[in-house]
Amino acid sequence: MAIVQISRITNRKGLQSDLPQLAGAELGWSIDERRLFIGNGTLEEGAPTVGNTEILTEFSDIFAFQTAYTYKGEAAGYTVQTGPSGTPITQSLQSWMDQWATVKDFGAVGDGVTDDTEAINRALYQLFCRQVNPQIRRSLFFPAGVYLVSESIVIPPFATLYGEGADNSVIQMVSGGTGGYVARTGDSLQQIGASIGDNGAILPQYVTVNNLGFETADNTTDVLLIEDAVNCTFSNVNFMGPLTTGDLNTDADDIAGVRFSSTPSVICQTITFDRCAFTGLSYGVNTDDQVQGITVSNSRFDTLYQGVLLGAGTPVLGGPTGVRVVHNFFNNIYAEGILIGSVELNATGYNIFYDVGNHFLGTTNPYTAVIRVENSNNICVADMFERGDDYAVDYPRIDLLNTGSIGFVNGKYVELGPNILETAPETVLTNNVADVAFYEFDSTVIRSTTINYSITRDTGVRHGSFRVVPTGGGTLTYDDDYNQDQDIGVTLSASQAGDTVSINYTTTNTGVDGSIAFSTSNFRI
Repeated sequence: MAIVQISRITNRKGLQSDLPQLAGAELGWSIDERRLFIGNGTLEEGAPTVGNTEILTEFSDIFAFQTAYTYKGEAAGYTVQTGPSGTPITQSLQSWMDQWATVKDFGAVGDGVTDDTEAINRALYQLFCRQVNPQIRRSLFFPAGVYLVSESIVIPPFATLYGEGADNSVIQMVSGGTGGYVARTGDSLQQIGASIGDNGAILPQYVTVNNLGFETADNTTDVLLIEDAVNCTFSNVNFMGPLTTGDLNTDADDIAGVRFSSTPSVICQTITFDRCAFTGLSYGVNTDDQVQGITVSNSRFDTLYQGVLLGAGTPVLGGPTGVRVVHNFFNNIYAEGILIGSVELNATGYNIFYDVGNHFLGTTNPYTAVIRVENSNNICVADMFERGDDYAVDYPRIDLLNTGSIGFVNGKYVELGPNILETAPETVLTNNVADVAFYEFDSTVIRSTTINYSITRDTGVRHGSFRVVPTGGGTLTYDDDYNQDQDIGVTLSASQAGDTVSINYTTTNTGVDGSIAFSTSNFRI
């Protein structure tokens, strides 16, 4: 009905629990909860329902009033059907917003000043540990910022952490922090080390981390420990340390981006690092522990002492096996980009190596192999190297140390243990010349070589094998075993000047050049 006059306002006050049914337009003030109500009035007066209506104040729980949120997805005049037969699905605003969680809900600040250790670990516990019911689990969002920690963050099973970019959302261990790691995996009670799995806890598993950075400002703290964990994925994650090229002429700091720790009963398995970055550390990835099925792909290794070390120390229970290091970028690495120790069943492939193994002095100053393999039954396939042939004599791109492993270099060389198979482009044999070198090798590195060749000249063809063995003191033994359909007027020979052995050709004058296509099989000393 129409308002015909303003009457005197009546009001009541008291405790929230004592709030009565207010008369129409009568105000009621809840002293203890600081909430304000007004009486609806009667149905006869036109009120849609009898009762009290709360007037919103800064102390009201506004989420409690939103009881009919429905996803509409309105676009171009279309509304989504959320329920069967056109009946919409509704939920409260509180329920809708609780589908996600931000670390700031638990008190983290991310201002690069406040210690957020307790807040982050509390968030992880509340979201993933307090019950085994999967319904409590929520992805934990880190808004852009630097979240300082002074102790290790313990990531429990089934945790999903994500940020706004690996350079934007960063968890940083302060200098002098404790725990030995910026972050580490733990069980469902956030127990770590020898206590993992105690008290009926679920072992570390199914951890997912996306678009985050982990950084140590301390040169004694590793970045991440994967401990007794399986089925974990790290995507677009930075693993950062404080070291520069001035610090990295030694591995004395001994800090790693990722380390692993397994027990005989719980072996780290099926862990993937994709589109990650490892920088400012002694090592990108380093483990002697028994691990299986680890993949590092599409990642960047930059400003390190060494890149990936697998069993380079004393392997534990066979050490790492089934590790695949593929499609990665290596640059500014003091020593080896990849070092595979006394372990087997590991593979590298399709990686690109720029300034690696040169003591930061550029690719014309090699000091170590780029990839070093110390045991049989490993493989390096289709890795590419900026280090050229002239600089790969004393320090090869792939050094297999006479093991039974396989290396394939720059699409040109295949190394089978001590045997190096090399392809070469077709070479013109100029008409009427003598003792022109078309292939050379270093006798201090190669003990013998065999050249399998095919020569064509005019209409003639010769197929053969030319074998040469340096015998010391600058002398050589060699022979040429071949078949030809006619005399093509080509003679092969070998000569030595210092340590360099040359394979030469001499041609008669037929008025026609020839050509030779060949591959070599060299045996390293």
